[in-house]
Parts: sequence; structure tokens; C-alpha cells
Amino acid sequence: MSVRLVLMRHGRTAWNVEGRYQGQADPPLDARGRAQAVALALDLQRAGVRLDALYVSPLLRARQTALPVAARLGVRPVYDPRWMEIHLGQWQGLPVTVIRQRYPAAFARWEADPWGATIPGGEGLCQVQQRVYAALDALRARHAGQTVGVVAHHIPLALTKVRYQGLPACQVRRIAVPNARWEVVTVP
Repeated sequence: MSVRLVLMRHGRTAWNVEGRYQGQADPPLDARGRAQAVALALDLQRAGVRLDALYVSPLLRARQTALPVAARLGVRPVYDPRWMEIHLGQWQGLPVTVIRQRYPAAFARWEADPWGATIPGGEGLCQVQQRVYAALDALRARHAGQTVGVVAHHIPLALTKVRYQGLPACQVRRIAVPNARWEVVTVP
């Protein structure tokens, strides 16, 4: 039996606006992000979405997004670190312009070949893919025939779309996953 996944990205943070790499750093939602989380919950309710489970990255911005969703849909969040964003090591908290200046070769590689790039002090995409796919396999085994929400981050959600929507893995960084939006993906 398949699982119906409702993928949701966290709401906006000040770092999103400032162009700072967040990774596993833990900035909160800004005022607009908090409003987006409430609007997301209302939109899901209006669409008649019912969740059997809700898995959430333990990072603050994901937790803050999940709380209105959980309250509105009457489900308890389960925090799973496998849904955390890619760890961006020494780049976390830095604006892209600073990263380009301080780490020109590594950043150029990250732009041209993200699967082959090494982020100083961080994770590679293969590591993130392993943990996200392990989380997806666990969901498939545990929730066959159910609808499961996931509140997470750009890279884990993009990797999920690569796996189940046939999107090109080489484009994982460019796959659109807007803040506080949701979409349904079927996991066979």
C-alpha cells in the first residue's frame, strides 16, 4: 500500500530574507513566517487534509511551523532529526556573498557539482540523502495506506521529490520548495 505524503516547508525566517545559509543553525520564524504557518494550517484544513501522523524536523523554524498545523488538524508532531536541513558547517549563518568571498573554490564546486562538493565542516548531499531516504523507508513501513505530513527544509524535501517525482538529482538545489507551502507526493 502506498503512503500519501503531505510535504511542507517551514515558514520564513529573517535569514531567508537576508540570504543567509541556515543549514542546521536554529533561527526562529520571523513575524511573516509565523503568519505563514497559521495560513498553512488553515489552507490544509480548508482543503480537507487529514493526517494520520506528522513528522517534523526538530529545528526551531520547522517546529514553529508545525505547531499550528498540528493544532488545526488534531495530530501530535513527532520530531525526527533525519528531516533536518543539510549541515552547512562553516557556512551556517553567513550570507551567500560572504561565503563566495571566503570559500571561492568550495562554493564554486557547490554551485557546479553539489553532489561532489564538500562543505567545510558540513555534510555532503549523499549523507543527507541516506538519512532522508531512511526516514522515508521507515514511514512507508509504518504508515502504509495512510496520509502523513512532513514539516522540513529545502534539501530534505527536494530529495524526497527527486526520489518520488523523478526529478533530476543533479538539480536538487534548484528544485522549488517555497516557504510555508504544501504539496502531496505519493510514496508507492
